[in-house]
Amino acid sequence: MRLDEFIEFEANERAERRRLAAEKDYGILDHLDSFERRFDEHVSNDAVVGSVSPSIFVGRADYPNVSTGLLSPVGREDRAEAFETSAAWYDEGVSISDVFDRRTSLLNSTRGVDVADAGATGGVKSVGGGGGPAESVHDAWDGWLGVQREVAIADRPVDVEIGLDGRPDLDFEVGTEDIKTPTGPRAAARTADLGENPHVPRPVKKTLEDDDWRAEGAMTYLYRRGFDVYEINTILSAGALGQGENRRLVPTRWSITAVDDTVGQFLRGSIRDNPTVDRIEVHRNEYLGNAFWVIFVPGRWEYELVEMKSPGSIWNPDPDAGVYLAAASEGREGRTGYVEETAGAYYAARLGILEHLDDRGRQAKALVLRHVSDDYWGPVGVWQVREAVRNAFAGERGTAETFGEAVRGVADHLPVSLGRLRRKSTMAAGLQANLGDFVDAD
Repeated sequence: MRLDEFIEFEANERAERRRLAAEKDYGILDHLDSFERRFDEHVSNDAVVGSVSPSIFVGRADYPNVSTGLLSPVGREDRAEAFETSAAWYDEGVSISDVFDRRTSLLNSTRGVDVADAGATGGVKSVGGGGGPAESVHDAWDGWLGVQREVAIADRPVDVEIGLDGRPDLDFEVGTEDIKTPTGPRAAARTADLGENPHVPRPVKKTLEDDDWRAEGAMTYLYRRGFDVYEINTILSAGALGQGENRRLVPTRWSITAVDDTVGQFLRGSIRDNPTVDRIEVHRNEYLGNAFWVIFVPGRWEYELVEMKSPGSIWNPDPDAGVYLAAASEGREGRTGYVEETAGAYYAARLGILEHLDDRGRQAKALVLRHVSDDYWGPVGVWQVREAVRNAFAGERGTAETFGEAVRGVADHLPVSLGRLRRKSTMAAGLQANLGDFVDAD
């Protein structure tokens, strides 16, 4: 499909999606009231919750003194699996409000853990000390930490009984400013006990039993065995991957990026000697107020993500601020330092690109242009970047004769001028310019 036909096709598709889409929905505030009622129904007088936990959470604030939690969908145990972040959310077409509904429905039963002493004490102590080298959690399978790790390595939600440390005082006086952080209520936990023997897949058992396996190798092994990055990052977060003496609790946010990066490096190596794509391709996808353009150019691996965040979007809330631009890139050998400007989105988008190229047995130079519109009114997590890019290749694609033609064709549909894009993007910077390119559109 020629680029101009592809762009017209995509514009019509977007118009139809906008027609079907609901207005920005802040009904989540009403949802919090319904959670309070469900919580009252499912907490007994002795403050013990019998529930099902599909996932865990390890905080990063005040590291190494962190909060570790078991997440439980109170009153919705029969649908516990649907509350765990996964690629299935994209397949379901969940909205921002749906994500907020699911996230705020999860009771986070927490205990403080000093990571620097987790292995030595079975996982829990009064936080506030620490500072020394982190203790391995390799053999910590008892008590609170043990239950948490069992939940993390299981391949399905696990029956648990959680003893709460007194009845929590849940604050549901939530305003529109608070809605920017979609997390469920927290309650201090006293105990946790398994109500069943969790089912642990054989490949996970293998990584647990091999004390000499570095975490990077274990991650790629699980990925090649069909585990998605969502499952792997939970296992990593619980300190269940790596050489025995090096296994540590990893804050959830860090583990997500670590897995995306590690699997991405593995795939980059896999495509290194593949033939290149044979023509310039333009792919597009839009999800939850985020539009992604992916341009493939024949050549050896190169990658860049450019983000354009419109005024009024969640990460650029000032309507008078103008479009915020961020960019990061890498060449054939990758990069050594963490990406600051685009953070986790860089690794999530790169993963989707590399998976597609690996499936095709090809390599390419890849430019990803992300437009965050003001329809993105609440942060749902980097998973939406990963899934939007993964699914950008499912439908029609456009073609162009030259890279310049592709970038100029896409730039007409971006919130910034081509001139401003060229000044920010390493890949677009080499395009021959004309006077019209430097007229800012924003």
